[in-house]
Amino acid sequence: MDQADAGPPFKYHGRGHSHLERMPIPLSSRVAFLGFMGIAVVGLAISGIDPRDRMSWWLEVLPVVIALPLLGWTHERFPLTWLAYALVAAYTVVLVVGGYYTYARVPLGLWAQDVFHLSRNNYDRLEHFVEGFVPAIVLREILLRRTPLVPGPWLALLVVAACMAASVCYELINWCLALMAGAHADLGAQGDTWNGHWHMLYVTLGAVCALLLLSRVHDRALRSLHNRALRPLQPSV
Repeated sequence: MDQADAGPPFKYHGRGHSHLERMPIPLSSRVAFLGFMGIAVVGLAISGIDPRDRMSWWLEVLPVVIALPLLGWTHERFPLTWLAYALVAAYTVVLVVGGYYTYARVPLGLWAQDVFHLSRNNYDRLEHFVEGFVPAIVLREILLRRTPLVPGPWLALLVVAACMAASVCYELINWCLALMAGAHADLGAQGDTWNGHWHMLYVTLGAVCALLLLSRVHDRALRSLHNRALRPLQPSV
């Protein structure tokens, strides 16, 4: 196994990067960023044309509406890796499709429901898996670049715990909305009493899978940003 596959041979240092603003952004990161911006703008525009439920559309695409200006504003000062931007773009597609159709009516989920004889449209399960998968890599990147943390069990535990905590907060908000909407409000549960629990489980599974499958790829993508955000220190032990 070569050193590139063995993991980062140095600790990530993430403080005191005022000089980084004058350094070039890798082409791969810039292309991935432009791809995300294009997908987000086009996706919002198309999905916003006569969605099945306007209120549901707003609730589902709100993360995209927030991420679009935020990532645009931070791109020059703190560009993410091409992998992070690519994953955020994929998550954007999942959200805008779900927002347009509502999760219970997404054609892909209906197709899977018919083929596999499922009791419900499970597109929302896919969305929550991705909800853990994508933020896990983005959070891992921020922690590696802006804190003294290094790759290892503690970093993985913190990333997964943060994704789980965010999922719990989301379900608490969803619960409050259900109470305000009335006792019989479904809010996408499709009659599943344990819907919220399934969502938290899938978010957790998504975060774990992202770390298991993409950590090495992510480390290599981070190295391509070393002229901007990474500085080799003493070897990790």
